[in-house]
Amino acid sequence: MRRFAPVAAICVLLHALPAAAASLPEPLRQMLDAALASNSEGDIVTVAKYVRLAAPDAADEVDARVTAWRAARSAARKEQLVEAGPLDLWKGRTDIGGFRNSGNSNAAGLSAGLDIRREGLDWRHRLRLRADYQEDKGIKTREAYTASWEPSYKVNERLSVAGVAQYERDPFLGYDSRYSAALGIGYRAVSTPALTIDVNAGPAFRFTSFIDGTREDSPAARGSTSIALKLSRTLKLTNDSAAYFDTTNNTVVSTSALDAKLIGPLSARLSYNLQYEGNPPAGRKTLDTQTRASLVYDF
Repeated sequence: MRRFAPVAAICVLLHALPAAAASLPEPLRQMLDAALASNSEGDIVTVAKYVRLAAPDAADEVDARVTAWRAARSAARKEQLVEAGPLDLWKGRTDIGGFRNSGNSNAAGLSAGLDIRREGLDWRHRLRLRADYQEDKGIKTREAYTASWEPSYKVNERLSVAGVAQYERDPFLGYDSRYSAALGIGYRAVSTPALTIDVNAGPAFRFTSFIDGTREDSPAARGSTSIALKLSRTLKLTNDSAAYFDTTNNTVVSTSALDAKLIGPLSARLSYNLQYEGNPPAGRKTLDTQTRASLVYDF
């Protein structure tokens, strides 16, 4: 696959600028060019700011060079997305650790998860897997599995049409299996380098098989939020929440996590999960909570 070279494209665009606009002193020009070649947005913004202060008469040239770099980066990214195959562009993380549960079971056990994403030209995909398991003297005291696929079509940078297909199993919450399908409108309400907030809402349908052998199929409304806040270079706070509302049972699931970078692709994570079932089977509690400590690997 042919790859587009962003640095080469930047050089072409920079040399194409009108010569009459070149009024930067040579040391400042070299400093700005070095920042542009680094392909680091933060470094470029910082260096460009101080170059403008040092040479205010050359502010137009500085702006033109930064604009050329952004145009080259955008073109390179678009070409990469167009040429990418179905197995390209996937990024994600996997984690393994321990948990402490309260509610319908009081147990400590092992937890493992996988979260991968693909950002294409028009489509984005997210796949999530989660498993929690614990035995005490050969008796299961915790068993929960979740798998979901979330495709979305990007209408523009903020608006999307999103779907969700999800499978759940949690006998300690009273259901042997639960399948959910939803379609909704997604919107990126906040988009900054430090904070992103995504919201989604639309109709859904759920198929539930309970551990007592009964079954329930019902239409529902679904809403979700996804929040990511960078506290520093090494700390990140996230929250993923989703709620289903139907005529027989309401479900709210919320997971908050604090990630701290350790070294390279490794991070430590402390998370808290809350799950509320408005109308659980007889003998089951409405609220389950879980605290996890995990080691996370990004790839």
